Amino acid sequence: MIRRAPAIPLVALLLFGAVAASARGAVVPPTPATLAEHVEALTTPEMEGRRSGTPGGDRAAERIAAWLQGAGLRPGGDRGTFLQSFVVDSATRLGPASGLELVAPSARRLELGREWTPHGGSLTGEVEGELVFVGHGATAPEAGWDDYAGVDARGKIVVALDGTPRELGGERLSRVEKLIEARRRGAAALLIVADALPPLGATPAQVGIVSATLTREAARALTPGGRARLRVDLASDERRAANVVGILPGTDPALAGEAVVIGAHYDHLGRVDGVVYPGADDNASGSALVVALARAFAAAGGAGRTLVFVLFGGEELGLLGSRHYVRQPTVPLGRTVAMVNFDMVGRMQNNRLAVGGGDSGSGLRDILAAVAQAASATLDVKGTPYHASDHSRFYEAGVPVLFFTTGPHPDYHKPSDTADLIDADGMAEVARVAARTIERLASDARPAFVRLAPPPPRNPAPSGTAGAAGVAFLGIVAEARGVADGLRISGVVPGTAAAAAGLREGDVIVRLGARAVERFEDLIGVLRERKPGDTVRLVYLRSGEPHTTSATLGARP
Repeated sequence: MIRRAPAIPLVALLLFGAVAASARGAVVPPTPATLAEHVEALTTPEMEGRRSGTPGGDRAAERIAAWLQGAGLRPGGDRGTFLQSFVVDSATRLGPASGLELVAPSARRLELGREWTPHGGSLTGEVEGELVFVGHGATAPEAGWDDYAGVDARGKIVVALDGTPRELGGERLSRVEKLIEARRRGAAALLIVADALPPLGATPAQVGIVSATLTREAARALTPGGRARLRVDLASDERRAANVVGILPGTDPALAGEAVVIGAHYDHLGRVDGVVYPGADDNASGSALVVALARAFAAAGGAGRTLVFVLFGGEELGLLGSRHYVRQPTVPLGRTVAMVNFDMVGRMQNNRLAVGGGDSGSGLRDILAAVAQAASATLDVKGTPYHASDHSRFYEAGVPVLFFTTGPHPDYHKPSDTADLIDADGMAEVARVAARTIERLASDARPAFVRLAPPPPRNPAPSGTAGAAGVAFLGIVAEARGVADGLRISGVVPGTAAAAAGLREGDVIVRLGARAVERFEDLIGVLRERKPGDTVRLVYLRSGEPHTTSATLGARP
């Protein structure tokens, strides 16, 4: 449990820090051993992969909060704590009024939870109507197939088998597509007959129709032309996670009212199909580095400007924690001079450290050039701030950003991203470069924000070029592993195929090209089969309404 501190107005806290702070000393960067210990602590079995909204994720947040408190930072979260809570998602649960009854030709009530269950994304309310059967509820005009041929579904309760007709070969039809077609045909409700009843959390996509699944045994009691009454009663409970926020007040009275945010996401993928994804590089490495920098700056007595250290939750779920912080910042964004982000900094390759965002604010390249002169690593400075990590939320809000990373590797988003593969010496070099950069940001002239155009898509490789396939890029941010019920978009990268197609945060991708998209892996499978320049048909839901558009794929940046 985090000890609650008394609430202190932010301005008073910062000014008190500036007036009362002792003389500053030199910032001593963390050692490789310290960084390795922090990574180990965040990847222990009890952390269970640190997925936000799970006990393992909560334990990681509490551990980080204790570290910041022990370093002497002041709490910057909710109600005098280090934790800034936000909603990850809403979990659906059954209400007491749900029921499925056969009313003709004979009456029978089906048992909820054993013979049938509503879908988590179903409309709530009551529907009564005639039962009509439509095979698998599939339509494939290009193959001359229509399970609704000769069926008037208007106002009726449609019954469809799960899966896809064998006659359509390997083509897969998703649950959501069955719902879309039933609604398009005017059905009042859809019942899907399946081998097993799915949990509510596995069927969250909303299509604007009452719907449920029933077992094959229960379906035998249904009679074509009979009537049924379906009532769906659902309620929702919020699932929450937290950012961890610590404040180190500035020591220069003229600058203490401004802040530099130093951040990294601490969450990872958690447990997937019973396997823990420890996320040592992604992103226990960045989290360990930020905590160690907080301790180093606190031990040195702070910096001229206030330093706000933020460990974000929900990054893997779509940059949720950084989105929440930007909406409710500890220091107003108008007084935030820059945000420095660390994501995957534990696998130094060829002694190279990539730094993005060099052109997002005036003077940032000059700072990095000066710091590079004393660095043993080569700084590869990129001007663009457009990357799918937490700093992008700050840049969208008008804050200059710098993004430190040692780059991807084959263990990315795999159970093999373990602590024993971390290059602690390389991390220590990143910490030295970062400490000098932050010192300059905390004392030099404030960078002026620069709004950059998104990078244009790279030219598609010529047809037949070796390696052309497998590098197509859509340009969305989405949960890497989630429920198999469409792919919900949590962010769209500007200047990409997704942006050009008009996709928005909150949309749910249902089909891309010839493949149903039920989860992140389906999207990746389609993109691996395509090449930049390919135009694909895209079906998506927006606020429960189906839409169809096309997207011309770009190249992965």
